[in-house]
Amino acid sequence: MTTLEVKDLHASVVSAEGGDDVEILKGVNLTVKSGETHAVMGPNGSGKSTLSYAIAGHPKYTVTSGSITLDGEDVLAMSIDERARAGLFLAMQYPVEVPGVSMSNFLRTAATAVRGEAPKLRHWVKEVKGAMSDLDIDPTFSERSVNEGFSGGEKKRHEILQLGLLKPKIAILDETDSGLDVDALRIVSEGVNRYAEAENAGVLLITHYTRILRYIRPQFVHVFFDGRIVTSGGPELADELEENGYERFTQAAATGA
Repeated sequence: MTTLEVKDLHASVVSAEGGDDVEILKGVNLTVKSGETHAVMGPNGSGKSTLSYAIAGHPKYTVTSGSITLDGEDVLAMSIDERARAGLFLAMQYPVEVPGVSMSNFLRTAATAVRGEAPKLRHWVKEVKGAMSDLDIDPTFSERSVNEGFSGGEKKRHEILQLGLLKPKIAILDETDSGLDVDALRIVSEGVNRYAEAENAGVLLITHYTRILRYIRPQFVHVFFDGRIVTSGGPELADELEENGYERFTQAAATGA
């Protein structure tokens, strides 16, 4: 059993203008365990992506107080690569391009770092081909530079390809549904579900749309507003958000009701 625990987390973003840092997270409490899927939903600008970056260790964000632990180990004391090797994975909202590095080399290098040894080549080739087929990724993409010239949907499929091959304990998916058409959304969601079931993994799904929740069904739904979770519930909460939006929760949080 793996447990990711976030306690009273406060974090700021480095000011681009050189002024004071801006506080984004204002006391986040969240626990994700093996086999659980949590959806964090909220309007744009509420701090959802900052939460994912703070957990992953993005240098632009500074944790000012609170704690993040993975099975009791201090995540904040780990470097970014140590967090990945410990079992944390972040699928980014805007995956970056890495010119000059082929997908095949990138994936095998990442798998070697996470697994502690290089995968046997014959088995690895078979594993990658199967995973690419499941996600409807053209096999020729393996020799293309990472994400270079990829469409938004192709980049998101590559993120889920990494997820399936690296097999992390906890996956944080930051708006993985953004920019996907209906077919790509289904394929990507099926990839997430395959991984979660095969690895009994914990999933933290960050989104402001309910459409992906038709494919990936969370047991827990959290409404995020103004840098913290303002209410939590089961899948029925997502249904209410689909019907009525965030206004009731954001108004209550703003007035302290």
